[in-house]
Amino acid sequence: MNRAVIMTGFHFPPSALSSGHLRFLAFAKYLPECGWDPVVLSATTGAYELIDPASVRSIPEGCHVYRAFALDAKRHLAIMGKYPPILALPDRWASWWAAAVWNGLRLIKRHRAQAIWSTFPIMTSHCVAYTLHRLTGIPWIADFRDPVASSTVGKSPMAVRSQARWERRVLSCAARSVFTTRGAMQRCAEHYPEACRAGRLAVIANGYDDEAFADLGGPPPRTGRPLVLLHSGLLYPEGRSPVPFFAALARLRDAGHVTPGMLRVVLRASGTEAAYAREIQRFGLGGMVTLAPPIGNREALLEQASADGLLLFQGSRFDLQIPAKVYEYLRIGQPIFALVGPDGDTATLLRESGGATLVAADDVDAIATGLSGFLRVLTEGTAPSPRPAAIAQYSRRAGARLLASLLEQVCT
Repeated sequence: MNRAVIMTGFHFPPSALSSGHLRFLAFAKYLPECGWDPVVLSATTGAYELIDPASVRSIPEGCHVYRAFALDAKRHLAIMGKYPPILALPDRWASWWAAAVWNGLRLIKRHRAQAIWSTFPIMTSHCVAYTLHRLTGIPWIADFRDPVASSTVGKSPMAVRSQARWERRVLSCAARSVFTTRGAMQRCAEHYPEACRAGRLAVIANGYDDEAFADLGGPPPRTGRPLVLLHSGLLYPEGRSPVPFFAALARLRDAGHVTPGMLRVVLRASGTEAAYAREIQRFGLGGMVTLAPPIGNREALLEQASADGLLLFQGSRFDLQIPAKVYEYLRIGQPIFALVGPDGDTATLLRESGGATLVAADDVDAIATGLSGFLRVLTEGTAPSPRPAAIAQYSRRAGARLLASLLEQVCT
């Protein structure tokens, strides 16, 4: 008989706020194969800024899902756009904490749960798990999808201090703290050596769900159509800015190396579209660059498979993170043009996996030179592809086996 684990996380279908919920979903899907039945404790749908009702179909059949009442301080508690900072400590969804603990205690008793798992970047998720752990003594694994420092950018000093306090508390109390990259784990070990010495730090990389890639197809024949380069997912003004790429592309156009008839660039669900639209207009790239709205995950994978090349923006500011979509890119197998920090974890992964052209994210000269060569090998059909053997280790099923192993360790 499988044992039950309470899995606390804010991002869960129908939330459409980020792709981070795919990691949560995969654990819920594959843990039963490893002897653990997930009991999901998430938030009521009203707390989500953006939802995708169709995404609930991706919840594994038979998975127990419970939702505790939650509000978003920014949307539900603000008056004329402002709210007291104390209502958003450690984050805007702090109201979820009490209701989630109340529900969690009932679920632990009902399902005779033997472990607790919680996931970031909503710190309140860890607060809930910490409280349940302290009240019940059940071992707890804390999953850090992103470094805490990256989630506090632009936040108030009070929120930054609150998150830092909770980071220390989590790393002191959780039986294991899990990171998605080795660089993030090493940085944590430098700041919290006692957790490292106690052997409480581990890495479970993000990955891909192999079943999602069935029958995707590939790019249509090149019968006079332009090459298509696609970026799928959020871009940021800092660290993931497409502006240096726009500048390099405009330089190639002015030199006569590319034309709208030769190349089409699609930025799908990039966010901050108004700002990027102004930059596209400033560089005169309206005939080549398109800003496209969000679509469902299956549709996004189909689009990625049909592109000639895939774009990745991950500057040095995010050296300790690897975007979840990188693993999808690698599994799809299309050539990748990566604007990355040369010493970051993303660059390391791409070098190990193959199939990518790497250039510095903010070096317009390097981008222009690299892009010219990338387009040439795409046209010639000689672009290298990622090595299947190198990416097989990043399947979501393999990640669930690693988590199951950690659950066994902390419960022994």
